[in-house]
Amino acid sequence: MEKLPMTRAGHTALEAELKQLKTTERPAIIEAIATARELGDLKENAEYHSAREKQGFIEGRIKELEGAISLAEVIDPSTLSGTIKFGATVTLVDEDTDEEKTWQIVGEHEANIEKGLLNIKSPLARALIGKDEGDSVEVRTPGGERSYEVLTIAFS
Repeated sequence: MEKLPMTRAGHTALEAELKQLKTTERPAIIEAIATARELGDLKENAEYHSAREKQGFIEGRIKELEGAISLAEVIDPSTLSGTIKFGATVTLVDEDTDEEKTWQIVGEHEANIEKGLLNIKSPLARALIGKDEGDSVEVRTPGGERSYEVLTIAFS
């Protein structure tokens, strides 16, 4: 099986979510199902069906998290340097709009665009890998061609 690159922070967050699901969410949903069963006829019991659906979601997420954690290859970006690679925090300037953005390149399970965490498999991250400060990068995105200049690279 292919290892999943992940930062220490991303790995810790997945472990925390897994613990939350197993210790809080799972027992609560089991209790909700038991309570709904006591209400009688299960065919027309909306609370029961809702609780069972939520249980299915929780169990699926637990399996997904366990799989990701078991395949995780935790990489410490602070031990790296040089060109852009996994874990790098990169500041870019859009060559068309002069808008600056900062991204950290992370694994797919910890990516969050709103928090500046860019999925390593995204078109932008793939285009950035191997680039250095001052390089220009052309990226084909769903919104069209974009040009960026790499301003800074940091590993922390």
